[in-house]
Amino acid sequence: MTAPRNSSRRLRSLRYSSEKMEGTGSWDVLEWTKLDQASWSSSYSNLDCLLDSERITFECCGVILINTNEAGTLLLTNFRILFLREGTRDPVPLGTIPLVAIEKFNKTVQKVQSNRHQSTKNPPKRLLQVTGKDMRIIVYGFPPGTKQRRSLVDALLRCSNLERVWDLYAFTCGPSKFGNKNPKERLLNEYFRLLGKGSLRASMNMIKDGSFSVSNDFWRITDLNSNYNLCPTYPFALMVPKSISDEELTQASTFRAKSRLPVISWCHPGTGAVIARSSQPLVGLMMNMRSNFDEKLVASFCTQLAGHKGAPRKLYIADARPRKNALANGAMGGGSESSSNYLQSEIVFFGIDNIHAMRESFSRLRDYLDMHGTTSSDGTSSFLRHGGWTWGGGNLSSMSASVSLLGESGWLSHIQSILAGVAWIAARVAMESASVLVHCSDGWDRTTQLVSLACLLLDPYYRTFAGFQALVEKDWLAFGHPFSDRIGMPNVAGSGSFELPIQSSSASSFPSSPVRQTSGSAATQSPGSSHGLNNYSPIFLQWVDCVSQLMRMYPCAFEFSPTFLVDFTDCLLSCRFGNFLCNSEKERQECRITESSGCLWAYLTDLRSFGGTSHAHCNPLYDPSRYNGALLPPAAALAPTLWPQFHLRWACPVEPDASETEFQCRAMSVKHLEMKKGKEEAERKVDALSSTVESLNEELRKERNISRAAKESAKRAIKERGVISRAVQSLGCKVNFTRSGDCTVEVEDGPQKCSHSIPHDVSESISSSVSEDKVCEALLCPLRAREGTCRWPDAGCCAQNGSQFVGLKANFEAFEKLSIYDSYFTAE
Repeated sequence: MTAPRNSSRRLRSLRYSSEKMEGTGSWDVLEWTKLDQASWSSSYSNLDCLLDSERITFECCGVILINTNEAGTLLLTNFRILFLREGTRDPVPLGTIPLVAIEKFNKTVQKVQSNRHQSTKNPPKRLLQVTGKDMRIIVYGFPPGTKQRRSLVDALLRCSNLERVWDLYAFTCGPSKFGNKNPKERLLNEYFRLLGKGSLRASMNMIKDGSFSVSNDFWRITDLNSNYNLCPTYPFALMVPKSISDEELTQASTFRAKSRLPVISWCHPGTGAVIARSSQPLVGLMMNMRSNFDEKLVASFCTQLAGHKGAPRKLYIADARPRKNALANGAMGGGSESSSNYLQSEIVFFGIDNIHAMRESFSRLRDYLDMHGTTSSDGTSSFLRHGGWTWGGGNLSSMSASVSLLGESGWLSHIQSILAGVAWIAARVAMESASVLVHCSDGWDRTTQLVSLACLLLDPYYRTFAGFQALVEKDWLAFGHPFSDRIGMPNVAGSGSFELPIQSSSASSFPSSPVRQTSGSAATQSPGSSHGLNNYSPIFLQWVDCVSQLMRMYPCAFEFSPTFLVDFTDCLLSCRFGNFLCNSEKERQECRITESSGCLWAYLTDLRSFGGTSHAHCNPLYDPSRYNGALLPPAAALAPTLWPQFHLRWACPVEPDASETEFQCRAMSVKHLEMKKGKEEAERKVDALSSTVESLNEELRKERNISRAAKESAKRAIKERGVISRAVQSLGCKVNFTRSGDCTVEVEDGPQKCSHSIPHDVSESISSSVSEDKVCEALLCPLRAREGTCRWPDAGCCAQNGSQFVGLKANFEAFEKLSIYDSYFTAE
């Protein structure tokens, strides 16, 4: 759908006047002139800020964002309203809001007083006020005579009046890269963890064949509600006492509102104490109705662990409602338990108001922030705007009045009541090892708030990213908190339609804020919408606010940061992903939400993957070793304050960003991480060098051993040489050894002398000298031939010398067979 345009009609465009007065609003310094359509129309289809499958359906130029007095272009897409600054393609965060995050919008006309210097009368200002579910009120101003506001309202109604839940943007973009795994598997894995069966991993085959019904000594998982016949708003798998049969569970469900029977939400791994949840009992007006099956089921939560001292475990029944409200519900068949009917039990009322009181309180808080913020919807600020020293247009007394308005909203009082109840439940479980059954009327609003927050205090796992996801999916999604009704989204029930309420206001003078004009009037409701059924209420936002209060009290106990909570809440309110659509697990399964839409958790995980532990979602102060047990806040610490990152980000955008301490801490965390990596790298190098030095030392030791052995061998060889030399000399021969190891044997007989060289083996040298012709060195020897050879072998002469050589050979042959030891000889 494109914006309606008429070529025969000349449209007006926004042009800045060259004569601007300092300190005046943008509306007053803008000059509207008639220009051709082509002079301002441009294509924004390739904007970098557009998401997958997001397309522009309407375009308005020359729009003023009254809150900040900025001029720009307003674009309507199939997902949100985009406000771009004049002359740029940058979206303004305050003026950009998802369609589903709009609670209502109003058309207003404000008369502008004529300037005494101008003779012409100024046309009235045409405004569109948009009230968001995320604490902001936006006002857009449109140029007169263009009918852009009327066209925009028609386009808004067409985009927001959805016939079916699958007409939402979440199904238009599909799963994309943020695929959604089956939440049933994650629920079973959490049950397995609580039962001490963490080694088991759930699968779709396990869910289909019903083989997930595991148990421990006291509790078990039942598939009684696998087809949602027992309770349509409960999950397919329930954790119940092992001693209670499925038939008894079926009978017990008839005694509770909406068949939401008592089941286990969390169990203590050491003491066996449990936190159970249910809806109100159907005791009737006279409070005299009873159910033996319900009483037996509740009593089984006090199962005594083996090895305990034997004292009976106490059971507390925590009713989240005020006592008078519980009695009033008896007129409609409901009511509260009687301690006399439930063994070892005590009934406690927390006095937390219902969804209607929370809705009104949230609206008053939003009006207070808009009225006293720096970006008020009337275009003025209550404090130091344009250099003025005023507060709310008055004096110091108005400061006290404005602060009292915060107290009159009641929001912080409601937060304190919830935190007090949660701290009480956690203390009973942790300190007394008692079991607690929590319920309100239907068991899906206040009950879920109390149970999930108590689990957050008792179990450190839920204070991590993975645990927080498991907690939300278990206690909020699986146990049927009606997100479609409470947040105001299209539903599969009834006509399945949802329309943004719209109202029109009559002309008024400019000084009056649009918020203050319409705060007392009711918005027009669609008969098929959640608003029309009066079920809209910020219950989940209130719970996230409570989580932020606990993070403020225990800044080192949570792995995630307040920024993560803000982004998580924004994703939920925008309906960009399908995790929180519909009112129950059964409805999400019927609509095939998991297969047809993206996953919020996958998206947030993908964001963190680029920054690691230095990402804004990670808490730089997180210390799991310090807070590895239950958190038990004292009563004095349960004093809530406004949550700056969420409550003040639109009304006072500078304040949440002014936390320099967190910024410096994150920077120090990044630096510490870099130093830690450097240290690890240095340690690896040291280990490598140490290994090298050790190997060199080992080689040095081996070389020393070899050198020592060589020295010993050399000493032994010297001794053996001396022995052999004395033995040869005893035969009348003279033995000479050289440095190279050669041996020379000289035989002397009178004036005759024969010399024989023995290089290595003496016996071999002597043997060869006898068998071969040798040179006779005796010049006077009669057997010496002219050529110097010996004629003794032929003449038979030199018998004496021959016999000496033969004897010497025999002696050396004997030496070869003889083992010579050092001990046989004495040193010379």
